[in-house]
Amino acid sequence: MLLNKRISIWSFLKYIKYDIIFIVFYAITMGILDQFGFLSKISIPIAVTGVFGTAVALLLGFRTNQAYERWWEARIIWGAIVNDSRTLVRQSITFYDRQDSQYEFRIKEIVLRQIVWCYALGESLRKVDFSPKVAGYLKIQDINDQNVPNAILLKHSEALSEARNDKAINKFQQVQIDSTVARLCDSMGKCERIKNTVFPKAHSLLIHLIIYVFATMLPFGLSDNYLSVEIGLTIAIPIIFIAIEKTSILMQDPFENNPMDTPMTDLAQTIEINLKQMTGDEDIPQKKKPEMFYIL
Repeated sequence: MLLNKRISIWSFLKYIKYDIIFIVFYAITMGILDQFGFLSKISIPIAVTGVFGTAVALLLGFRTNQAYERWWEARIIWGAIVNDSRTLVRQSITFYDRQDSQYEFRIKEIVLRQIVWCYALGESLRKVDFSPKVAGYLKIQDINDQNVPNAILLKHSEALSEARNDKAINKFQQVQIDSTVARLCDSMGKCERIKNTVFPKAHSLLIHLIIYVFATMLPFGLSDNYLSVEIGLTIAIPIIFIAIEKTSILMQDPFENNPMDTPMTDLAQTIEINLKQMTGDEDIPQKKKPEMFYIL
């Protein structure tokens, strides 16, 4: 369960440690060859190196922008899920006939089913094992579908149809509640679209290629008077570029169970608390405090 988006600098450095090791080794090798090797007589104008640096900056800007758009869209979708979950229960509470003998049972069933759906959707998107709360519900309801969240929404629609047949709601109320269920289904589909749309790998390969070309050319455009400064710059600048690119990689997959993904478990817990408060349920879970997340 990911609740926190704070990432320590050391944990992020661990995430790019292999890139750092390779760049350090590469920069030292190129710096030595530029000073003492057979390439010592080669000199490349710094303006030419700057062209490659500009190209990397433009590509990274595009990559970061696209990654942020995917991450932000995911957060907007889950914001809509929070709102529609509240709307579904509010409509059920006010639309269902309070004189119906099964009124309380129907409302509690809707609340439980919606809470389970939120947890199930998040866990399905992250491709992790279902939590005991979800697994227990699936066992009781005998749900074995491949798309569990979709099967749970079907249960919503079946319950609406049953309530209509029992005259607990009228056809207009059924349509109103069903439209809310349809919006939840639409949000689920948008999440699946983001999850299943892979960012082109060729873009990352191109960025890495240009970064290493830049790192190769940089020593030959710098002054040869200070070897340590030359090597330091050849290490620092490419690492900054790689760190930006790795950050965009983390952001581009908001459902991959990484430190920068959408906090779906936290949002599902918020929904659970809100829905239980709306129905006067005394079994309200305590909101867990965010914890520091470390990349292993």
